Amino acid sequence: MKNTFKQFPATFWIANTMELFERWAWYGLFMVLALYLTKSTDEGALGFTMAQKGSLMGTVAATLYLLPIITGSLADKFGYKRTLFLAYIILASGYYMMGTFTDYTAVYFAFLFVGLGASLFKPVLSATITKTTNSENASIGFGIFYMMVNIGAFLGPLFSSKLRDQYGWKIVFIMSSIAILVNLVLLLLFYNEPERQKNNESVLKSITSAFKNIYLALKDFKLSLFLIIMVGFWTLLNQLYYTLPNFIDQWVDTVHLRNQIASFSPAFAQSIGNNSGGINPEMLLNLDAAFIILFQIIISSIAMRFKSVNVIITGTLVIGIGLSITVATGNPLYTILGLFIFSVGEMAASPKYTEYIGRIAPKEKTALYMGTSFLPAAAGNKLAGFISGTVYQITSDKTELLRTEVEKRGLDIPQISENFTQNQFYSLSAEKMNLSSSELTQFLWQNYQPYKIWYVFAGLMAVSVVALYLYNRFIIK
Repeated sequence: MKNTFKQFPATFWIANTMELFERWAWYGLFMVLALYLTKSTDEGALGFTMAQKGSLMGTVAATLYLLPIITGSLADKFGYKRTLFLAYIILASGYYMMGTFTDYTAVYFAFLFVGLGASLFKPVLSATITKTTNSENASIGFGIFYMMVNIGAFLGPLFSSKLRDQYGWKIVFIMSSIAILVNLVLLLLFYNEPERQKNNESVLKSITSAFKNIYLALKDFKLSLFLIIMVGFWTLLNQLYYTLPNFIDQWVDTVHLRNQIASFSPAFAQSIGNNSGGINPEMLLNLDAAFIILFQIIISSIAMRFKSVNVIITGTLVIGIGLSITVATGNPLYTILGLFIFSVGEMAASPKYTEYIGRIAPKEKTALYMGTSFLPAAAGNKLAGFISGTVYQITSDKTELLRTEVEKRGLDIPQISENFTQNQFYSLSAEKMNLSSSELTQFLWQNYQPYKIWYVFAGLMAVSVVALYLYNRFIIK
């Protein structure tokens, strides 16, 4: 093993370090973005509606998966180092602008700018790892790469959670910008571009060729049908970032959980707690990355004994069950249990997804087929945005449910605006209904059943699992 590590060139380790910091920046923001966009303006957040949040997050994330069709060709044309330099300038400035703008349209376009930078980064890093490994050490090399992904995904939300409590929301965006600027320094001082086959085609021809290759791969009915079915899987998987932060923030009593933890470890409770006496949603959701770091090898070693599609079916079922448990009770212990079950399904199914596409590809078309793997992820992000936005706003959003109750009672309470914040709306409503803040939450929970969102998760899971079973039974045979 020691000798294997020595085989990797310096650029391999620099690329892995840059991946860690880029994931730190991305997940440090993305895990809390749903909260920043929708929480009350008097907390420094933006106070947008759930539907606005879902549209913004879903559209940008979907674009992020689609743009590498173009940006990958640009990297081959102009070089990896130049592309990474441009990516880091865009990302660092984009993150900073997101924390500066407050207008919905401005934030939307700033996040699209970040998505452009990320789409320039993603294909270059993957290609660098590929070109700095060989057939003997590629397995270990990519294992290290994905470990860095998860370490970055764990550290980012951990830091953003503590920083926003102490210094406000703007520091989260500054943190992400600084992480990217660290990468810029690494790029300029230490990154040596690996040898690559230069692309002498015009940019337009390269992009046209990329789209043509995807079209050729999608002519395979078995592949196309599988990709369509997997949209449901990616939609469920992305609820971790889209719906769960808001649901935990609005409905889960984390104060009780923190008090329970403090009863046997006051220091640990203090370290994970927030200024309101509870635990920030991202701290709980970060357990997903922690579980992956701890158990991925074990789950993968079990999953490797079974057929890819069977594992994907089981993983999708487990993810759906985990999501449903997470939102079914409002009890934080069940939230943690649901997150663990969710992560087991993710660890089992996600690697098998890529493996299966590689398996069904004709040997001479493997790269062609693998290029289509991002399409369900793009569509899944867009659909996840709709569910966490419009659907959640109708079924489970605390603000909308309270507004309905206020109108039903005919209470004289101003509409939420620049001069009357979301928190003021909650406070005055509770006062006029003669309820405390916690009693108001419990009243809405019992009378409006916001946990009904689990029906959507369970239904999507059922459709996906049945479709995969039928695909496995009649298409693969």
